[in-house]
Amino acid sequence: MENEEKPVKRSSQRRENRKCAVQFLYQWELNKPEQVNDALRVFLETQEQPRDYYAFTEELVHGTLEHIKAIDAEILARAANWTFERIAKVDLSILRLAIFELLHRRDIPPVVSINEAIELGKVFSNLDSKRFINGILDQVKNQIDRPMREAAD
Repeated sequence: MENEEKPVKRSSQRRENRKCAVQFLYQWELNKPEQVNDALRVFLETQEQPRDYYAFTEELVHGTLEHIKAIDAEILARAANWTFERIAKVDLSILRLAIFELLHRRDIPPVVSINEAIELGKVFSNLDSKRFINGILDQVKNQIDRPMREAAD
């Protein structure tokens, strides 16, 4: 019997960038640096690819942090009976990133942002996080005034 190798499933560059964004946002939540740009630069220098590969990560991190107060308000408004202390920090990071995309990145179809968030939850969190993340994002999705499956102009 011949030993066949299964093809390696490669993540897309955007998914890899989202993973890095979640990791940085998680670190940021645990220990907020005085200089985000410096902290992000140092973080990206530890990654496997050259820094220009992570341009999307930088866009996502800066956008998320620029809108963090409004994003956090969205989370708290939809997480019934949950406080930030009860939300796992990794789930919080995933939610922040996805809500930033849903509300501020019209070039990304909303279903893509939601699906990516659920996938990130599978990678970084536990099985229960999928339902929690999906529940919050589904509520946010309902307030969006654009097609769910395509990017807006």
